Amino acid sequence: MFISKKLNEQFNAVISHVNNTYNSVDASGAAIVIIHNNKVVTEKYWGNHSKELDARHVQEDTQFHIASVRKSYIGFAVAFAIHNGYIASIDDEVTKYLPALDSTLLNGTTLRQLLTHTHGLRENDGEVCREFTPGQSWAYRGINISLLTNIIKKTTGKTVSQILSEYVFQPMGFKETGWYGQPNDKLAEVIRDMDDPIWKTHLSTDGDQMNMYVSARELAQWGYLHLKQGFVNGEQVVHNEIIELATSIRSPKTIDADFPQNGFLWFVKDLPAKKTEIGELVPKGSYQILGYTGVALLVIPEHEIVAVRMFNSFGSPDGFDYLSDIRSFGDTVMESLLKDKI
Repeated sequence: MFISKKLNEQFNAVISHVNNTYNSVDASGAAIVIIHNNKVVTEKYWGNHSKELDARHVQEDTQFHIASVRKSYIGFAVAFAIHNGYIASIDDEVTKYLPALDSTLLNGTTLRQLLTHTHGLRENDGEVCREFTPGQSWAYRGINISLLTNIIKKTTGKTVSQILSEYVFQPMGFKETGWYGQPNDKLAEVIRDMDDPIWKTHLSTDGDQMNMYVSARELAQWGYLHLKQGFVNGEQVVHNEIIELATSIRSPKTIDADFPQNGFLWFVKDLPAKKTEIGELVPKGSYQILGYTGVALLVIPEHEIVAVRMFNSFGSPDGFDYLSDIRSFGDTVMESLLKDKI
């Protein structure tokens, strides 16, 4: 995929914001890419792949562990399955597609609820239990992802990674995006507490585990594909309905208005919500996804902007307000955009 580059200083405040975050978390490297009006206008790389003295410098082809940002790819796979008739409706119950599961525990739980973090399920010591009535609250848990990836595989006969590779990565020419079971020299090391129980390594490359690495430039291009509704370089690479399904508000109307609003795992800006991760200045219709490594992808259709930031930290240091930080990232993008228009 080709996007012309015309670097300018309009978003220098965003570069400073990313640099400040980089210096506030335990990271050895960082990157930022911004696309505006069909051009790459900001691109910068910091640091090294690890804290080793001879570590490779972070550069254009450096791939960062994107943690929960991978969920945007899983959301795409669900939208693909719906568009192609493998899944009838997101309001179908989970047990329609996974009948072997405990129907009593999952009673009333739908795909919509899995996609919008309103399912009410959680996992404790390997046991799945119910936290709240499905569709009545919101909580960010991991159990929905394993259920969704299983449903995708069962209905389509393909893994998440196979769907993305065949229908997106190959047509788009992506070579710095994927799930990796083994390290290589282009993957930035994840800087972490070695005793952190959340961190896990995985050999599976099916797209069902948290081992996805993407370069800053290809994550920006992934966002650009969504911004352009699947039409890039003069070709409809992805059907626009798939993008529309994934990035429109899908949260049930039964939840409190102050909870975040979601599309297919994307956080979508609608009415003001106290618990949203999207900045106050970011306009309605924008969507964003954030990972535990601090990686974030923000798409602002109203202003033709895609903004990506990358770090190789895992988690946040004590006292660091990650929610305030990610909100101000988006607000800084908007302030940079609008400052010349005031």
